[in-house]
Amino acid sequence: MPFNGHPTGPKIPTVTPGFPTTRMRRNRRTDWSRRLVAETRLGVDDLIWPVFVHAGDEPQVPIPSMPGVVRHSVDALVDAVGDAAALGIPMVAVFPYVEPALKDAEGSNAVDPDNVVCRAVRAIRAAGTEIGVMCDAALDPFTSHGHDGLMRGEEILNDETVEVLVRQSLIQAEAGCDVISPSDMMDGRIGAIRSSLDAAGHGHVQIMAYAAKYASGFYGPFRDAVGSASTLGKGSKATYQMQPSNSDEALREVALDLAEGADMVMVKPGMPYLDIVRRVKDSFGVPTFAYQVSGEYAMLRAADERGWLDGDRVILESLLGFKRAGADGVLTYFAVEVARKLKAG
Repeated sequence: MPFNGHPTGPKIPTVTPGFPTTRMRRNRRTDWSRRLVAETRLGVDDLIWPVFVHAGDEPQVPIPSMPGVVRHSVDALVDAVGDAAALGIPMVAVFPYVEPALKDAEGSNAVDPDNVVCRAVRAIRAAGTEIGVMCDAALDPFTSHGHDGLMRGEEILNDETVEVLVRQSLIQAEAGCDVISPSDMMDGRIGAIRSSLDAAGHGHVQIMAYAAKYASGFYGPFRDAVGSASTLGKGSKATYQMQPSNSDEALREVALDLAEGADMVMVKPGMPYLDIVRRVKDSFGVPTFAYQVSGEYAMLRAADERGWLDGDRVILESLLGFKRAGADGVLTYFAVEVARKLKAG
């Protein structure tokens, strides 16, 4: 007869065949237990805050298609970035609103050391704020046609655009930018920017490549924010941004950017492309980021405002989803309010 417990103690009940000995709900029963076994965690260190800056005196100019998001004046941006740093947010990403009078076909204001991005970066640095500053390397806010590159007729010129992006990256580095983030999707631009930064004594400046950036319909509110929606009109970026149907191609793009010297890579947009985030992280094991883009922000914000969704809950859930998919961090317009929630517990 098999031993069944201590000889003088109670017998161990025999398990009824088919009855579950493993009950998954045990670990979910209490709050402390759910916290103890949590596999994925979201923290303030995971947040990058995209911010918009304009050259005017108005401290904050609301962006109608992104409720709660504004274009900051340079002075107001310094204060806002200081608040973000106090919350522990590691980095901000600065995007410009360029006045129409400063736009031309070549995007020449992009390489002006006194443009609004460079002024904003210098102001943040002058304030002594301890926070990372990332600058976008792309021409679309600066061009009269709204494209990310120079044009000949309807063709987007690759190599000529890269030359301008190199100059743009150099002036941003000179202004004090910590991370250059090329979002243009021109071939070879990471290598060209890396070698130029190194040659100019900016070897410490990091590059976060928009390695897998898709030609998405989720960018509309961002184009309102930077003022490129009206210039681009119905124009398509399909000849340089990736088509949404492709996944293997994203891995090729990431591999090329890493080989050319990218320190970190990004997938954009975010939520519709979580499978790409996972494939990139599993394939390369490098710092991988996702951009919760303006359209994603606008959808969640609008649904919250109408009472269709519990905003606090779904915002945190969406960001946790990025982390679970493998992202090391997320660019999100919710960064400041999420940081406050996380700090408050």
